[in-house]
Amino acid sequence: MLYDLIAGMSKDVNALNVFRYITFRTGGATMTAFLLTFIFGPYVIAMLKARQRRGQPIREDGPQSHIIMKQGTPTMGGFLILFGLVPSVLLWADLTNHYVWIVLFVTLGFGAVGFADDYLKVSKISPKGVPGRVKLFFEFVIAIIAMWALVSVAKEPMATALTIPFFKGVLLQLGGFFFLFGALVIVGSSNAVNLTDGLDGLAIVPVMIAAASFGLIVYLVGNAVFAEYLQIHFVPGTGELAVFCGALIGAGLGFLWYNAPPAMIFMGDTGSLALGGALGAISVAAKHELVLAIIGGLFVLEAVSVIVQVASFKLTGKRVFRMAPLHHHFEQKGWAEPTVVVRFWIIAVVLAMIGLATLKLR
Repeated sequence: MLYDLIAGMSKDVNALNVFRYITFRTGGATMTAFLLTFIFGPYVIAMLKARQRRGQPIREDGPQSHIIMKQGTPTMGGFLILFGLVPSVLLWADLTNHYVWIVLFVTLGFGAVGFADDYLKVSKISPKGVPGRVKLFFEFVIAIIAMWALVSVAKEPMATALTIPFFKGVLLQLGGFFFLFGALVIVGSSNAVNLTDGLDGLAIVPVMIAAASFGLIVYLVGNAVFAEYLQIHFVPGTGELAVFCGALIGAGLGFLWYNAPPAMIFMGDTGSLALGGALGAISVAAKHELVLAIIGGLFVLEAVSVIVQVASFKLTGKRVFRMAPLHHHFEQKGWAEPTVVVRFWIIAVVLAMIGLATLKLR
């Protein structure tokens, strides 16, 4: 909005040229999202507490300490994140950019699915919300629509192609299969973040780390000069998504203030599904889907731990982990919650550095 309003004025006022720079607007979006989330956080928390009363229902088969310590904490904290994220993106991004609207569509669409799930859990006072198959159906509908839009915006030969990390100039043409592949990336990313969101502060920091990493990636991929220097594929228009990533980081920082142990509010599916879907959509837009699996490796580990646990129990009747997702396994081994959280943050940082190394190691 500011970009659209001030772009024309900058011809007459040189000082306003700064608004043309993505880096400046990314910083503005970060600070705006942080301030909105931080300032209005107490009001949102008070509102959710008044309406939820008993807070988020705690799963009875989870760690027993959670039943005692986390009872009564309100959920739907994703609403607070979106409250800071969306206005900041609309304020600082170039609203003529199609990629911005596509990622916003995915974020709000998955957020709506998560909100419905959280609402049912709170209203029924049960850990069970929207049936899994129903959630997946709506998630895939949103993802397929987003894929159609992304392919329509992209230029050939990149539209339905998959890039391979560490190999310059390699494009794997997937044709129509790319729609399904991209949808799987978006839905998989969304649900992987959702599974990671089980301890105070555990999910939001890796999400911010991934957002910062992809903020750099989309900035470089969307800049012809940097893309040529790094020998990565140039995707025009994706640089504007750096503003979105900046807003996500700012909203995440504001939310972390209230989600840090002991949490005053939980992210809930409203936030985890929305943020995971956003990261997936950004990776598809930037043609770095496989790099997301590295940078978001912590989310992948959490999701794989659940898949392995379920498969092992159904096939052999035995569990591989003491409890799934993976963070609960370490809790059951005696690790304190803050220890699990901080060590998982460290893993997320290391994986992000490995993922970013793919930009140069080609």
